[in-house]
Amino acid sequence: MRRREFMKLAGGAAALWPLAARAQPSGKVYRLGTLTAGPPIPPKAGFGAMLTNSLAKRGYTLGKNLAYEARGAAGKVDRTPQLMQELKAAKVDVVVTIGYPPAAAAKASGVATVIATGSGDPVATGLVASLPHPGGNVTGIADDPSALSTKRLSLLKSMAPKIHRVAMLWNKDDLGMSLRYEASAKAAQEIGVVVQPLGVRQPDDFNDAFAAMDREMPDAILMVSDSLTILNRKRVIDFAATHRLPAIYEAQNIVHDGGLMSYGADPRESFDRAAALVDRIFKGAKPADLPVEEPTRYLFVLNLKTAKAIGLDVPPNVLALADEVIE
Repeated sequence: MRRREFMKLAGGAAALWPLAARAQPSGKVYRLGTLTAGPPIPPKAGFGAMLTNSLAKRGYTLGKNLAYEARGAAGKVDRTPQLMQELKAAKVDVVVTIGYPPAAAAKASGVATVIATGSGDPVATGLVASLPHPGGNVTGIADDPSALSTKRLSLLKSMAPKIHRVAMLWNKDDLGMSLRYEASAKAAQEIGVVVQPLGVRQPDDFNDAFAAMDREMPDAILMVSDSLTILNRKRVIDFAATHRLPAIYEAQNIVHDGGLMSYGADPRESFDRAAALVDRIFKGAKPADLPVEEPTRYLFVLNLKTAKAIGLDVPPNVLALADEVIE
């Protein structure tokens, strides 16, 4: 495993505050909800653990002064408004969301909302008025889709300099992901790469996407992450392996599942910053007054086993860039 040094979190100084200064009023129980288009987020594993551990550092303890309600649509995105209403009925003080559809449902509910990851550009999708002044009931963490798309495509080109056509998979029914696809397509054109657009709306659409690639084989694949594409990630990984295609993803867990490489925001940082925003809302701040933040740490994860399996020699300069290498 190889790692690079990163700059410290912009808000890292908060971790140095005396614990007494962060102690919460006795007797008060704060109610936190989480909402995702995928499976519900458990409080003691994965993203949920990142969130609750960061809140624990700020004085909130599960089962004592912190109650936790998780809802997840398990890929049935049309259920997110109903699930959000369940959280509202449970009287959550704040809901933390992953993905655009949950964030949109939370915004419509009027409940204070913190976007943790995966929602795309919140200004372009109408979730907030602006990053410095969100307005309304939503704040959180936002990526720069144009910069990220350029970086992902440049990593693909560095890994396989001769690529010309890149197939892009994304969920056409997710506005946040559609805008991320458009940013990727624009970035591709700017570096002379031809885009093969493969929008999907449901699991069966992946069969049509694979058939389209069989008819006109791309040189590489870029998959935009949302609940639909993540739930079908194994099919994309297997297709890339069978056809010996380099592929890049947005989430590092897909590389742990056998994907070639990923580039995206460090989830530990994103959920720590989301926890900091939740803490401020618990203490009385309004989302409208809390600027939307952008990540400062991005991780490039590379699976050398997958590279070897598809016969790809990883250039030393690309290997040196990796924050994590799976060997």
